[in-house]
Amino acid sequence: MERIQRAAGAVVGSAVGDALGAPFEFGPQGAFSARFPTSGAGGEMGGGGGWDPGEATDDTQMAVLVAESLLEQQGLDQPDIFARFQRWAASEPKDIGLQTEDVLTNGMPWDLAAAIHFQVNRRAAGNGSLMRASTSAVYFAAAGQQATMDAARRIAALTHGDRAAWEGTAIFHELVRLVLDGHTDPLTTLDDILALVHPDHRVRYATVLSPDWHPDQATEFNGAVWPCLGSAVWALRTTTSFEDALRAAIDLGGDTDTVAAVTGALAGTYYGLEAIPARWTEPLHVPLPGFDGRVLRLADLLHLANRLLEEGRRCAHVASGLWPAEAACTCRNGMWSSGR
Repeated sequence: MERIQRAAGAVVGSAVGDALGAPFEFGPQGAFSARFPTSGAGGEMGGGGGWDPGEATDDTQMAVLVAESLLEQQGLDQPDIFARFQRWAASEPKDIGLQTEDVLTNGMPWDLAAAIHFQVNRRAAGNGSLMRASTSAVYFAAAGQQATMDAARRIAALTHGDRAAWEGTAIFHELVRLVLDGHTDPLTTLDDILALVHPDHRVRYATVLSPDWHPDQATEFNGAVWPCLGSAVWALRTTTSFEDALRAAIDLGGDTDTVAAVTGALAGTYYGLEAIPARWTEPLHVPLPGFDGRVLRLADLLHLANRLLEEGRRCAHVASGLWPAEAACTCRNGMWSSGR
């Protein structure tokens, strides 16, 4: 399968999972299958719970903001991403996590807001950094293991002061990178990935990513980062198609839009864009509150995925010396940026 098909699958798959799971958020287990008992019958993107059919939530909206910053700034510019998040949060989007909202509106600068929130509240291990990571995972994949995991941690830290959120996002980045690089079964590499996780969080992630773990064994709500990632990996591991992975993820109940968004990104990367049902992508749309009424649709997401893949690869080549420095990207502190 071509790399672009997998990259598009990651970006579109995450958005599809987000929109598909949103109407079932905080609902009971099995609600999706109870409403749609026959797989493939159609009608699943019917909306509900305040969401229009095919409407993506804050998960995808923030992923788009990350993507557009990476592309426009030609690399990781944390203050720029944070400023975009603030502009978005100030527009009162339909759905925004309480922790993320507090960090983005507490008036502190980009490099202190999340850390101070964590110092005060001592709780910041939500899945809000994981939910938006599909686009950054595609962009940084070409840079290799260390760079993509480092980028994940830096972007996560903008809103989440708890390192647990950084490590979960880093694991996700690496799984996407492995599939984009053609690894036929990325889940067999989890032990190697876990060796790169901070020791304070390694055991927790090893538990939820174990082949014999089931989401029913979670000790926390799946709005937390580790059971969210564990549930997405479980859904991918125990099914054999994109559609069945999404169905399994949403049927878990709880934070269904985010668990499905993470599952959709992993399954979309693994199975590719063509595996995502057209009946799910046709109504898909991503409003961007605070950005002049913009609404992205499938063609926009496909264009975004293509640019992320190509620009990320070009910047990785520049950083490695394979392209001339005048090609635009520069490497600073181990992370390429525009130098602006």
